[in-house]
Amino acid sequence: MEQIPAPIWTLTAGIVVTLISFWVGQHHGLLPEQASEQAPLVDNFFNIMLTIGTALFLVVQGAILLFVIRYRRRPGDEGDGLPIEENLPLEVFWTAIPALIVIFLGIYSVDIFQRMGGLNPGDHTLHTMHTPEQAVAVVAEAPSKTTSDATALLAAAPTPEIGIGASPDVQGKAPDVVVDVTGMQYAWIFTYPDSGIVSGELHIPVGKDVQLNLSARDVIHSFWVPQFRLKQDAIPGVPTELRFKATKVGTYPVICAELCGGYHGAMRTQVIVHTPEDFEAWRTQNQVTATAPVISSLSDRHIEAIGVTPQLVAQVEAMTHHHSPDKL
Repeated sequence: MEQIPAPIWTLTAGIVVTLISFWVGQHHGLLPEQASEQAPLVDNFFNIMLTIGTALFLVVQGAILLFVIRYRRRPGDEGDGLPIEENLPLEVFWTAIPALIVIFLGIYSVDIFQRMGGLNPGDHTLHTMHTPEQAVAVVAEAPSKTTSDATALLAAAPTPEIGIGASPDVQGKAPDVVVDVTGMQYAWIFTYPDSGIVSGELHIPVGKDVQLNLSARDVIHSFWVPQFRLKQDAIPGVPTELRFKATKVGTYPVICAELCGGYHGAMRTQVIVHTPEDFEAWRTQNQVTATAPVISSLSDRHIEAIGVTPQLVAQVEAMTHHHSPDKL
């Protein structure tokens, strides 16, 4: 029986490795559901890296197994191996291929980062970072003003240069929803500057351009929503930004992904993605009445950390009474 030529075996092995690698790269099931506009971009990049990694694993491990079996020491063989000192074509091959892969992944990752808005943080027409006192001041004006008028009352902070900003399709446009996010040991506080709502959960409408202005009061925290494929550090004294669109209604976990202290593992909350109608209903219902309960539910240390004074609490309670549901 004629022996099959080595090139045929090599070609066959290459085809098998390629097919297996592509299948693994598309059917691994390692990622949670996609719930943001940015998620498919990240997942495609992950799938490509997993495909390449699977191919390299199969080639390397396959070569090891082949050489262990084919070139194993036979019984009675006491001789030395061939004194091969170098193989220039092989060395060029195994250096050039990884180099090309790294260059390709580097260029592709920069393109993904650009399409997500990572190279353009702060590239928009509206950026605000607000204190609780400013938020309450806006609430006091809100009944007689539109959302845009109320937003205009708020002082603008320096535009951040860190984070995920406007993607190319919304560059130069104001976001639909702006939320100031404060991280502290061990809680997330969400302030809606156009309405004065303060919440322990993030509520956003589906399909709308959302901008999060992140800050930290004590140590570095990291705001992470796995289903959005987005993660951004909240750094004391350095404003950062996260801008995105949610694409699926639902409730998703918000996790601190930066070790921030002894109770780091408990620093969790959730983001609730509403339909636009449900979001407007939630905002109307909570515009004033939600502020006082959230403030009162915080510990004294958290209240002090976010700058909420007793006078502010009294002001919020007075406004809550003035804008009761009967009067709204």
